[in-house]
Amino acid sequence: MSTPATIGAINLLTMAEKRRLYASIIPPELLERFHLNPFLTDREGRDLLRLDCPTGSSSAEVSLFHRPGFRDPILYGHITDTINGQLHILLYILNDPESPRYDVDQLPDGTATKFGTNIRNIEAEIAAMQAGLSPGQLREGLHLLKSAVAAFEKFVEEAGHTIYFAEPLYYHNAVIFERYGFTYQQGRRRMESYNRGFSPGGNLLPLLDSSTPFRHPEAANSIRLRSWAIHDGILGEPFTNVTMYKTIGKHSGVNTCPDISW
Repeated sequence: MSTPATIGAINLLTMAEKRRLYASIIPPELLERFHLNPFLTDREGRDLLRLDCPTGSSSAEVSLFHRPGFRDPILYGHITDTINGQLHILLYILNDPESPRYDVDQLPDGTATKFGTNIRNIEAEIAAMQAGLSPGQLREGLHLLKSAVAAFEKFVEEAGHTIYFAEPLYYHNAVIFERYGFTYQQGRRRMESYNRGFSPGGNLLPLLDSSTPFRHPEAANSIRLRSWAIHDGILGEPFTNVTMYKTIGKHSGVNTCPDISW
């Protein structure tokens, strides 16, 4: 059976068919690392794959856990259709369950922060930043993004597409996507302006004045720390209106911040 061309069409299938197709975006290296079987169940037969892909919906959420009952999935993906029927990644996360957790996704009373894009748990964010994490990260990553991109591109190709889209939630996400061959549908000039702003003589450089823990001068020369400063509001507006896409099998060569280290 060929893969339907849209998420909406996949969601019309039986749950068994949806499970087979959505499980195909999981990189094999992830299964190997956590010794997961092809059925995505544990030794007692308990399901490790959670799908939210109701009939009639044009989006799907895929969560894979390394063991039942664990708080965070090792993989979370949220995929949707564009208005033109292309595939669009809204969010993709790989978590190392053995690393410390930082509650940037909630306040101490449990209120959700939407990864700090709605409200922020500043204390948790400071701890995460000091531990080497980037904005939005709850835990360290698994360093399997290359494999994840390859698995997703195979899924896209089997659905009959030659391009797919992604929505970088933070500045550093956009830079990572660039390095994996993405280019911009919108937002390239915005990204280039941010790089100029953090460069000598730029308008953002004077704002790295240590007025908050996220605005140290050394952020100018670090993608990760720039992203924290932007998340902290140094732009005077949220990081939005950046959409990217990738052509299967091609690398765009776009680099809006050359010579800047992670």
